[in-house]
Amino acid sequence: MSEPIVYVTRIESFSAAHRLHSPLLSKEENEKLYGKCNNPKGHGHNYKVEVTVKGKVDKITGMVINITNLKEIIKNVVMELLDHKHLDEDVDYFKDCVSTTENLGVYIWKLLSEQLPGMLHRVKIHETDKNIVEFYGEFSSSNISSTS
Repeated sequence: MSEPIVYVTRIESFSAAHRLHSPLLSKEENEKLYGKCNNPKGHGHNYKVEVTVKGKVDKITGMVINITNLKEIIKNVVMELLDHKHLDEDVDYFKDCVSTTENLGVYIWKLLSEQLPGMLHRVKIHETDKNIVEFYGEFSSSNISSTS
């Protein structure tokens, strides 16, 4: 019988501010596209991040990963960089990248994939109770239109 693959999720929260603004658009285009989220002083969110890893259950420990270790990795790799920060001003990644929740998910994935090679399955971010982004580490070499 083959070994089961189990998914383990850890949830953490952080607070951060950002401004939705693209340097590739005019002031008017930014205001029209992002509305009140384009406020020059920014705005904040209480984000909830779900990090899911997958793997085989270790026969000795009974775990895919020690949840304490996963908690520490998330704290040291993600929370230290993002909690109580202004994403556009304090995080180098967002100096040239619009700080949407989509891009935040990709950024968190990149940070965690170095610490959890082959185990990271999903990064899910709750920006609000109604706005949620999921990223599974899929990167495309072709242009995919995301216009709505």
